[in-house]
Parts: sequence; structure tokens; C-alpha cells
Amino acid sequence: MVESLSILRKMFVIVTAWFTSLYSSACALEMKSVSIPRNIGSRLELFVDDWLIETMSNTRLKMHTPVKKEVVFNFDAPWEGGLSTYVTIMIDQDHFRMYYRGGGDLSREYTCLAESQDGIRWTRPSLGLFDFNGSKNNNIIWTGQKKAYWESHNFSPFKDTHPDTPSSERYKAVTLGRQVIDGERQKVLLAFVSPDGINWRRLQDEPIITEGSFDSHNTVIWDSARQQYACYFRQGRDGKRSVRRSISNDFIHWSQPEWLDFGPSPLEHFYTNGIIAYFRAPHIYLGFPMRFVPERTRVGVEERKTDGLSDAVFMSSRDGIRWDRTFMEAFIRPGLNEANWGGAHGNNTPAWGIIQTSDREISLYVSENYGHYPDGANRVPCLRRSVVRVDGFVSVNAPYDGGQMLTKSLIFKGTQLTIDYSTSAVGSITVEIQDQLGVAIPGFAFTDAIEIYGDEIERVVSWKHGNDVSQLAARPICLRFVMKDADLYSIRLVR
Repeated sequence: MVESLSILRKMFVIVTAWFTSLYSSACALEMKSVSIPRNIGSRLELFVDDWLIETMSNTRLKMHTPVKKEVVFNFDAPWEGGLSTYVTIMIDQDHFRMYYRGGGDLSREYTCLAESQDGIRWTRPSLGLFDFNGSKNNNIIWTGQKKAYWESHNFSPFKDTHPDTPSSERYKAVTLGRQVIDGERQKVLLAFVSPDGINWRRLQDEPIITEGSFDSHNTVIWDSARQQYACYFRQGRDGKRSVRRSISNDFIHWSQPEWLDFGPSPLEHFYTNGIIAYFRAPHIYLGFPMRFVPERTRVGVEERKTDGLSDAVFMSSRDGIRWDRTFMEAFIRPGLNEANWGGAHGNNTPAWGIIQTSDREISLYVSENYGHYPDGANRVPCLRRSVVRVDGFVSVNAPYDGGQMLTKSLIFKGTQLTIDYSTSAVGSITVEIQDQLGVAIPGFAFTDAIEIYGDEIERVVSWKHGNDVSQLAARPICLRFVMKDADLYSIRLVR
């Protein structure tokens, strides 16, 4: 009898432990199942940050620096010169436009326009608008009237895609001005409008923003994802040149400026901000600030008289205020060109704006030889083109010995999963789709997946049964990427 009771007690302990284990597992699964999925719809998603990523095993986020290409423009017209800078690049219908500052010694500054069909060969249109040394045969679109030379110091145009914008104001710009406020002459931000991007007028006499330094490339975008204007401008902060943002619904009335939040990264001098909404994924902000290092006055062993060194960095944001600075390394280095190491602080400044110049390529533009005048030593101030692959700023990278990445729980709309990727000849990417609890969905498991290798901007992912994922739409899923010697740049669920 005693022996029977002992056996029963042991069985009771075992059964109780078993039920406890089941209950704990069920609770854990329930807790995981109630986590809020990220709804990505059918939009393009880049791996510029860890927003999509749940876990990585032997993989990492890798920044890809642009490949330097040809010099596309020399600032050597009589009304330009060594201090030509603050370049804006944009697409305008069937061609590209470039706006920039001319005026060799800044005693009189000019805003100029160049145009291109391919982003490589640029020409100066003869506009006949403003006189320079007795001739209007030039590409000048604005200059400060009377003694208001500041109006062309950093004239920054953009094409306003707000659907309610009148045609007479389709192009807008902001620029530095000076006005008397409360008895003191202060720097302010002025607004300009144009029907064609060539003929400009002041939108109003009053400035639109008065709290800031504005002595850099201030930029404004129409944020289509959030249906608002966003203005980014410079102001000093804790002894550093930094960036603030204001937003507006009508381009006239602006919010109280906010400082950009760079998280735990150290505050650095951002001489420009270079902030855009990425045209292929407008809900994602990208920034290409020129980073200024004023204390650096020596390169190698040669003493140089300089007011600092500069390079360019990369950052990203999902809301325009909180910025991810995973990559503190330079996105663009000064390189082998000796003239880009010091001499003046405008070197290595990225133009504001990026453009797609082929099916596979995005072009960025960077100022070189700033502060130099044509001197017979190949130091003409110029603009150089650099390129990255489409969406190719950052990737999830796996080494030769392989790794994995699992996304957060996602909800999508679409019928096919496409990826922008690159592998080596021995590399590969295999995709498994799991449910929200981490269990492979039948038909979409790793063993069902078709191995992918190659280099494509938009590859449709397939499994043994095909590539249709519509049955999983509106249902929380996770994507598991098993990778070897490969880079994954972006994903999209296409309709």
C-alpha cells in the first residue's frame, strides 16, 4: 500500500510538472502572439536600420560607400568660382536640374541653374534674366536685390508635389535673409515661389522661420507620407553645428523648431544636413550630412593652413526627428585628391538630392576642390558623381560561413515577395515564411524554398509550389533569411 502511494505521488509530481510546463509554454506563446505586427502593406522596405529585424545570427548591417565616377561639372564660369557650393539636384519631368551658388568672393552671390538629360552631361542654359558684367547671357536665376546679397547665399529650391499647390507656386525655395526684428538685425529664413523653377519671387515680405542660424544648406521637402512640409536648418547646439526641424501644413505657418535626436551617438558638427525622403520609399528619411572637423589642421606629416577637414556620413529616420546613426564611419571620404584635405570647409559636401540615372543605379554628387580657383594644377572647383546600386545604401550581410536574419512580425498586402540582393558565385539566399509563433508555414518552409543566387534589383522569391503568397496577406508572418556570402538590401510585397 505504501509503495502504491509513493508511485502515485511520483506520478502526480510528473503530471503536475508536465502541465506546468505546458501552461508556461502556452503563456509564452500567447505573449508572443499578442505582440503588435509591423504593417508594411505593399511598400518597399530598406534595411537601413533594424526596424524590420528581430534577430541576426552571424549577419550584420553593412553600409556600402558610393563608387566615385566622373567629374560632371566645373564651376569655372566668370560668375562662379572657388566658393560655388550648396548644390541641389532634382528630377523635373523628363530631365534633371542642378541649382547652386555662384559668386567667386561672396561680395555678390548668384543662384545658378544647370540642366541634364542623363545626370552626367550638364549644360548652362542662357536665361537672360540677370546682368553680369554688362551681359545677360548666363544661367543666373536669382541674386540678392540691392544690398540683400544674402538671398542667394544658400538658395534651396524643391519641386512641391502637394496636390493642392497652385501652378504659380509649383516650385518653392528657402534662403537666408536678414531682417530687423525687435530692433535687431537677425538672420531669418525667407520663402520664394516660382511657376517654372526659373522665374522666382518672394512669397511674402515676412520670414517663415526666425529661430535658427540658417547659414548653411537649409532644406525643405513635401513629405507625402505624412502630408506635411518639413524644413531642416542649421543652428548651434552645445558648441556644435547641428540641425533643427520645423513642420508646416501650408508652407507659411511653421511649428516651433525641434532638435534632431541622434540617440546615444556623440554629437558631431553637421555643416549641412542633406535630408531627403527616399523617392522609392517616401516613408523613410535618408540624410547625407557633411561632417565638419574644425580641430583637424594637419594631414600626415605636412602642416596645412586650413579651417578644418570634412567628409560625409549617412543616417536614416522613420519619423524625421529620431535618427539612426548605426554607422559613424564616413559614407564619403576625401580620397586621394589632395585638394579635398583642408583648404576650405566646403570640400566633400554632398549635393542635396539623389537621382536614379539607370535601372540599377542611383547617383549622388559631391563638391570637390572647394576654395580653389583654376590654377593650372588641376584644382578647378567641381562636382563629382558617385553611384550606389538602387536601394544599396545598407544591407544585411552574411559572410562565407553563413548566417541568418529573422524579421519582426509583419502584415503585408501583395501576391509576391521580391528582394534586392547580391551574392557571390558560391553565395545564396533562402527564404522561409513562419507564422507569428516562429513555426514554418506549410509550403513556405526552408525545405520548400528555392535557393537564390546572383545579383538582381527585384527578384521574385519562389518555393516548390510557386511564388504566390497572397494566401498569407493580412496575416502576421515572419520572414527567415538563411544567407551565405550575400547582401540583402530591400524587400517588397508586390501586388
